[in-house]
Amino acid sequence: METFGLVKCSLQPVLFSPSPAPSESLYGQLIGMALRRGQCALGDGGEKAQFFNRVAFYAAPTRASSSGISSQNEDKDGDSDNTISELPPALQDVSPDRRRSSSDASRSTYSLTRRISSLESRRPSSPLIDIKPIEFGIIGAKKEIVQPTILRKTYTPDDYFRKFEPRLYSLDSNSDDMDSLTDEEILSKYQLGMLHFSTQYDLLHNYLIVRVIEAKDLPPPISYDGARQDMAHSNPYVKICLLPDQKNSKQTGVKRKTQNPVFEERYTFEIPFLEAQRRTLLLTVVDFDKFSRHCVIGKVSMPLSDVDLVKGGHWWKALVPSSQNEVELGELLLSLNYLPSAGRLNVDIIRAKQLLQTDMSQGSDPFVKIQLVHGLKLTKTKKTSCMRGTIDPFYNESFSFKVPQEELENASLVFTVYGHNVKSSNDFIGRIVIGQYSTGAPESNHWRRMLNAHRTAVEQWHSLRSREECDRVSPASLEVT
Repeated sequence: METFGLVKCSLQPVLFSPSPAPSESLYGQLIGMALRRGQCALGDGGEKAQFFNRVAFYAAPTRASSSGISSQNEDKDGDSDNTISELPPALQDVSPDRRRSSSDASRSTYSLTRRISSLESRRPSSPLIDIKPIEFGIIGAKKEIVQPTILRKTYTPDDYFRKFEPRLYSLDSNSDDMDSLTDEEILSKYQLGMLHFSTQYDLLHNYLIVRVIEAKDLPPPISYDGARQDMAHSNPYVKICLLPDQKNSKQTGVKRKTQNPVFEERYTFEIPFLEAQRRTLLLTVVDFDKFSRHCVIGKVSMPLSDVDLVKGGHWWKALVPSSQNEVELGELLLSLNYLPSAGRLNVDIIRAKQLLQTDMSQGSDPFVKIQLVHGLKLTKTKKTSCMRGTIDPFYNESFSFKVPQEELENASLVFTVYGHNVKSSNDFIGRIVIGQYSTGAPESNHWRRMLNAHRTAVEQWHSLRSREECDRVSPASLEVT
């Protein structure tokens, strides 16, 4: 392999064909190749002359192998025809004067080439020419070194502490982990008494048995509205349910005027064994008061996955505070449907759940009274049958009221749940009003959905409200008894 001259422009070598004298075509070739490599920038006129003066030309052919160099050293004063014979055909037609000038230039740089070739141990077939890199640029221009900047946010110790959420590490009493406390510690801390109960699963009949045995050391009653008459004794009872859905909840009977009630009542929940293991048993001790809202004394919760249900067992558990100070009055599921052509307002009382117990005997006897009010005048009253001994009654009863379409916007339906009482007047449990004088946003939404869906039944659950609350927000509640 033969090379014909070499120019080192900045960092990369540039090969070109030798020429005895400079020409515009050589200028264009070198400048074009340098610009394409992105290594120089030239102006016109004087800059071209500077460029050419800085370039070294070596027109004589050089053997790539080290043996060729050795032979030239031995015959450096020999006949120039030997050198000419080694030229490529394209250069053999050049005149003798030009060949001699090229040969003289080659010999003048030979000693430098020989010294450098000894350093090229890796590539002995490619002799190197140590030429200072040529830098091209516009005369007078100043170089500016631009270093890439890395944008980094500086942090202070306060920045790291701001990432912590104190509420996750607080030791507030409302967020205590009850599992980390023993029953003695809970009893000493809250002083709400203890509850004795047992559980066992019957694999033969596929139901869970929960037995409420007794409670002891219950605290004195608390009245939030000042209507309680006896502040020395409680009237406790226990509500039993399975979380999270609280289906088929149960209640014990009310024990009159005692802080150490004995219940000895047994309840069953028909539930598959695998599902029972995923539930949590919740026992809530409640203080009954006929003349005010019932107050929660305390609660016990136990994941059934933590116990051997088949073997069963008895437990004394300390009561812990409940986030719910008062027992809810219960919920009522209703369906409304209006037929414009017939002018009929149809009402379905489907069911109720978790109704407030109003009788000290076991269970309650609830029924629902429906009253139609036009403006502020009571026009019609109907009621469901009475369900004995339950707080989760199923009714599935339908009622129809004659309401012309032009009077529908002035109509209100008052739903009141009572507990039947043979010896005295019926016990009030809860109430809602739907229609013109609704008792709240859920009731207004149910009425609006019914008006927008003629001939289509619209169902919705409603939370019962106290008589005082209904009388305060709905004039229709004041017109009924």
